[in-house]
Amino acid sequence: MTDDRMIWSLTGKDALGFLQGLVSNDLRPLEAEPGIVWAALLAPQGKYLADFFVVRRAGGELLIDIATPLAADTLRRLTMYRLRADVRIAPSGLTLTRGLGAMPEGALPDPRDPALGWRLYAPAPLAVPEVDWDAIRVEHLIPESGIELVPDDTYILEAGFERLHGVDFRKGCYVGQEVTARMKHKTELRKGLVRVRIEGAAPVGTAITDSAGKPVGTLFTRSGGFAIAHLRHDRAQGILQASQARLWVD
Repeated sequence: MTDDRMIWSLTGKDALGFLQGLVSNDLRPLEAEPGIVWAALLAPQGKYLADFFVVRRAGGELLIDIATPLAADTLRRLTMYRLRADVRIAPSGLTLTRGLGAMPEGALPDPRDPALGWRLYAPAPLAVPEVDWDAIRVEHLIPESGIELVPDDTYILEAGFERLHGVDFRKGCYVGQEVTARMKHKTELRKGLVRVRIEGAAPVGTAITDSAGKPVGTLFTRSGGFAIAHLRHDRAQGILQASQARLWVD
C-alpha cells in the first residue's frame, strides 16, 4: 500500500543535530546505522504541529517521511528554525510502500507498533496486498496525522506518544519540551485517546456527550464495532452518545 506521504531528503553536516534540537524523540540512534524514528514537532506551548518519521537508509542517506497535508507548513517551520545551520531539505524522489509480513530488502519496521508492519522507501512503489490500516489502528489505539492528531490542538501524551515510542524524556531540550515534561511528571492526564465500542452512525469529529448531555470528548476513526475517541477520563462512564451512535469505553 502507498500512502499520501511526502518523502524529503535531508542533507548537510548539521542535519541530524538540527532536528535533534527540535523534535520530541531522540535521533542519536540514527548517527551510526540505518533505522527509523517517529517524532513530533511541537509549538513552544507544547501542542502538536506535525509528526513524521526520520529515516537513515543503508549508505547514510537521511529522509523525512511526512503526511502530505502537513508538509508545506512543516517545511516553513523547519526553514524558520534552520538559521545558519548546514541543512538542506529537498524532495527525495522516493515513494513509500507499507506492508505486513516478511520485510523486503531495505525495508524498516514501523517503530510505533509491530502490528503496523514495515515501511519501504524506493524509487517505485512495491506491489503488496491491501491492508485495512484503520482496523489495525483502532485495535491498537494508534493515532493518525490529521485525524486523531490535530495541529495546534493535540497534546502528544494524550495521544499515546509515550506508549508508541514517539517521545524521549531523557534526550534534553526541544521545542515544547518543558510543557511535555510537566505533563509527564507533575500532573495526571485527565484526557486521552481511548478505544470505545460503538453502535449506530456518527462521522469523524462528532462531539461525544454523557447521559446528562455534558461534553465528554470527540469521536475519531471507526472500524466495525469499535472506534478511537478522545475522552475526558472522569466523564467516560456508562453509555455515551455521539450523534445517532451509542458508545462506551471498551
